Amino acid sequence: MTGPIKLFEINPALDVARLAADFARNRRVQIRDVLIDAAAATVHRVLSRETPWGLAWQAGEGRPTQIRREQLARFGGADRAKMEGAIGAAMRGSDYAFAYMHYHLVEAYLGKWNPGGVHDLLLEHINDEPFLELVRRVTAMPDLVKADGQATLYAPGQFLALHDDSHVAEGWRVAYVLNFAPDEWRPEYGGYLLFHDADGDIVQGFKPRFNALNLFAVPQKHSVSYVPPFAPVGRFAITRWFRDR
Repeated sequence: MTGPIKLFEINPALDVARLAADFARNRRVQIRDVLIDAAAATVHRVLSRETPWGLAWQAGEGRPTQIRREQLARFGGADRAKMEGAIGAAMRGSDYAFAYMHYHLVEAYLGKWNPGGVHDLLLEHINDEPFLELVRRVTAMPDLVKADGQATLYAPGQFLALHDDSHVAEGWRVAYVLNFAPDEWRPEYGGYLLFHDADGDIVQGFKPRFNALNLFAVPQKHSVSYVPPFAPVGRFAITRWFRDR
């Protein structure tokens, strides 16, 4: 009989030295099969079946709008049309915009939305020493002390426009995306983490692979490509930043 599954039990077969060399060379790396299979399956179940998804969006220079699951019922057709119009106007011009489903792990933890629930455990595991130490070793940043966290779902019609995460003054050092999209996710479905150079060319892209951890030093120009209407619902991830304070 097997023991309990740890949500963030790290794959012991990872070649940390090779991963660290890749990160040192490119300031970014994708760590495939980062968790043991059973742990990855458990996290995927939490995201796909047990997460009360809200909506996050922004258009232009204003503050992001966050709508919790229980508020979405009051976010009607007129509200959605206004949001889509604002996002469209921003993207036709030169402004920033995004839209994706989310569940803010830190706000949920501090606000006691579901004390002791599985989402609180996810955040605790991200901030526990085994996971933090893996990130410290791969990035060669021993001063990382904690991580933010949000669960995200990029559904059809959603995306994240080009930006660089320049809030280093707030302690942001390394952005992370822990992916749980299905193995059969096609390139045509979008949702790729893309890195851009100063001329606007895409210099690298990471597929949202199941059980793959993307790490990249910030600031760094990046985006998440548009998920088209024909894509399935399944681009699940946990994202945010590792911080030195």
